Amino acid sequence: MQKELHKQFSKMTAEPLVQEGLAFLKNDDRQTLHEQMTIAEIPAPPFQEEKRAKYVQEQFRKLGLTKVKQDEEGNVYGLRPGKKDVPAIVVSAHLDSVFSEETDVTVKERDGVYYGPGITDDARGLAALLSVIRAFQHTGIQTEAPIVFLATVGEEGPGDLRGVKAFIDGNANIASFISIDSVSPEEIIYQGTGSFRYEVTFSGTGGHSFQHFGTPSAVHAAGRAIAAIASLDVPETPKTTFNVGVVEGGTIPTAIAETCTIKLDLRSNGRAELDSIAEKALLLCETACSQEGEGDQTIRLSTKKVGDRPVGVQAADSEMVEMAVLATEALGLTPVLAPPSSTDANYPISKGIPALTLGGGGEGGGYHSLNEWYKPVNSYLGPQRVWLVVLGLAQATES
Repeated sequence: MQKELHKQFSKMTAEPLVQEGLAFLKNDDRQTLHEQMTIAEIPAPPFQEEKRAKYVQEQFRKLGLTKVKQDEEGNVYGLRPGKKDVPAIVVSAHLDSVFSEETDVTVKERDGVYYGPGITDDARGLAALLSVIRAFQHTGIQTEAPIVFLATVGEEGPGDLRGVKAFIDGNANIASFISIDSVSPEEIIYQGTGSFRYEVTFSGTGGHSFQHFGTPSAVHAAGRAIAAIASLDVPETPKTTFNVGVVEGGTIPTAIAETCTIKLDLRSNGRAELDSIAEKALLLCETACSQEGEGDQTIRLSTKKVGDRPVGVQAADSEMVEMAVLATEALGLTPVLAPPSSTDANYPISKGIPALTLGGGGEGGGYHSLNEWYKPVNSYLGPQRVWLVVLGLAQATES
């Protein structure tokens, strides 16, 4: 199968319109950077992506996509029809950033480097997405399969992949999925790190620290749980982690705490391992309650799951990964099968849909910080690689 795929891909990349598209994308580099800056300066906090969504929706219409719409979750998408009525190739980038509405998102350039919150994650992905659409518009190249261009909400932490979950669950006819995120034109992210996040609240009667000494303390129970969780053994492979990142509880030093909440983050590259670490951690919280008080003097436990990102597992030698490898090599680059990450691609992979995350090109760093930066070094390679992978998956034909 791989030999045949290589043969077909080589033939496709030699087509005049495919080469014309590659040349266009290189020439479109300056426009893509300008669009990236424009997008980055439109605030898009979690659950407040409306302004950026409106801008992207307008661009989709201007670039000739059909059936452009915004769904109930807030995702924006448009269609480029194929010659056949077959499942679609979805190409995606996410609208949201991690920054609040009040954050100054002005982009500033210093010595060829562009600084601004969200300038790379994922303003670059959205700009690369629009550049690829322009390449289709410029060349007029046709594909056998339809292509859906998608801008999702809720990819970042609090969003819990709400946008891609809603889109995948609401659309059955999807052949494969590409998320444009990060920057590397060489890395291929084909597996997804899963995570569960919990808010665990311990509650008791409380009291005066001296007069009611011996009354169970919610803070003490939480402390017992944290200590026990910290002693858990986890496998190195697949990588599995735990973290109690926030502890909130008590009022003053002289009062036995009535309530205490811990925020627990659990991650793994393996489905079974993620389920196992969650079961163990929550059981330890229950045990901590019984250790802190019994009978009439008990600590009650309330657990709320606030995050659920599924693990994404697929083979390194799958056809889609091989397509990305061939596209990377066709641009004179060395493919790198990257470690699992947490992106929009997690969800389709977990549903059995082949999916990848590919970089938007250039160099970047300082993600999720006010010092986030982007350097447009050979940045056109990102859209070029996405272009080739999409054409390979959708089966490009002459116009």
